[in-house]
Amino acid sequence: MNTNCEPHQLTLKEYKKTFDSLYTLLCLFANKYLNDIEASKDIVQIVFIKIWEDSIEFRSEENIKSYLYTSVKNKSLDYIKSKRVKSTEKLSSLKIPDIETEPFYLREVVILETHSAIEKAIKTLPKKCAQIIRLSINNFTNPEIATELGISINTVKAQKKIAYKKLRSILKDYFILIAFVFDLAD
Repeated sequence: MNTNCEPHQLTLKEYKKTFDSLYTLLCLFANKYLNDIEASKDIVQIVFIKIWEDSIEFRSEENIKSYLYTSVKNKSLDYIKSKRVKSTEKLSSLKIPDIETEPFYLREVVILETHSAIEKAIKTLPKKCAQIIRLSINNFTNPEIATELGISINTVKAQKKIAYKKLRSILKDYFILIAFVFDLAD
């Protein structure tokens, strides 16, 4: 994407890159509203098709992400409110007002963006470090990690130390978001 602030339509290459990098994340986001992964995929595809067909112009990558999250949210809420869904799903009348709120939207965006940033950072680690960190994130203890990977506990501790040092440096700009997300999980 160009770096000046002039709005422009995405080139096919930019469109494909945006689709490839955000499709899964947006499907997970839509699924927070719909609790139906197939419908979520359909909604995300509809939003991407609209961008292409309507030749929507954007100023920046952040502008695209904001547009996509908002569009997916709106399409998801429209889907929930549709008569077809209401008649087949028996949605609680309390659920729709809860998920229409700005705090719900912002919380879900922050959680997904933070998860994405952490995953990108983990992918930069050496393979063994990444495996250990993923197991640790999934609440495995050091002895359980050692058993799972067939390595010593001291190796687990050493690899975690290396991983945390690298992750701290990579994720320093995301610290407040990560703290916020972990606070939400409690």
